[in-house]
Amino acid sequence: MRPSERLEYDPIEGRPALTLPGGNRMVVWVIVNVETWSDTDPMPRTVLTPPAGGIPAPDVPNWAWHEYGNRVGFWRMLRVLDRHGVRAALAVNGQAVEHYPQITRAALDRGWEFVGHGFTQKNMQKVEDERADIRATTRVIEAATGARPRGWLGPGLTETWETPDILVEEGYEYVCDWVLDDQPVELATRTSPIVNIPYTQECNDVAMMLIQHHPAREYLQRATDQFDQLHLDSAGSARVMALVVHPYIMGAPHRLKYFDQALAHIRAHHDVEFWTGGQILDWYRHATAATLVGSP
Repeated sequence: MRPSERLEYDPIEGRPALTLPGGNRMVVWVIVNVETWSDTDPMPRTVLTPPAGGIPAPDVPNWAWHEYGNRVGFWRMLRVLDRHGVRAALAVNGQAVEHYPQITRAALDRGWEFVGHGFTQKNMQKVEDERADIRATTRVIEAATGARPRGWLGPGLTETWETPDILVEEGYEYVCDWVLDDQPVELATRTSPIVNIPYTQECNDVAMMLIQHHPAREYLQRATDQFDQLHLDSAGSARVMALVVHPYIMGAPHRLKYFDQALAHIRAHHDVEFWTGGQILDWYRHATAATLVGSP
């Protein structure tokens, strides 16, 4: 099924209003991406190019750059999230659940939601068997947490023509790859629909720091500007905002304070909820069901 066949154009203006409990206006969710990168394959993201060019293997400097995030950067970010009382979503490679058991335990201890993120950090169009990859990720997360993951984020937001179909068939309830709205939307599949929860390519440290090469303070500027506009938009109907961080990027010493300050800016607003993807999904289903019941 083509992407354009999975949902109809539905402008946000004119939709039935979505309301949040307690008079709140917005939901913000924080997604921490923890990944495993092969130390035998060429590194797709690099911070340092080899002096003689080419694509070396092993690529120690760039593999180590990623690994720093899981050894050090994650724990630095964790203290910030704890201080702001934010229960995050952990978008995690299945392999990373076992490779980094202390990270898994820290997320479990805090009640974070585990979101499937591929078995390894590899384009879903390049994995040998997509369904097997999804199943392997599901099994590892279920074994570690005692519950099957409800949400899925493709590595690099990648999908095949069948990904939403397979996800539904494998028991997933929501996906985050379709960055096209500020509210959850339903995507058609060959069986039953799957809900897409708003994610972000704008307030995403990969896009901002590694692709667009902005200084670290851009994260604060963009996150607060994005929040302020969405908060304004939410006067008549609730909005959802995502903040996306990776330990090897936002967990670097020179960047962390801007993530901290962005959370402080949002926390200063008392009509904003910090939720996980599963909480957003449950609210959306309840809110849309109530709207349908109340319609003539």
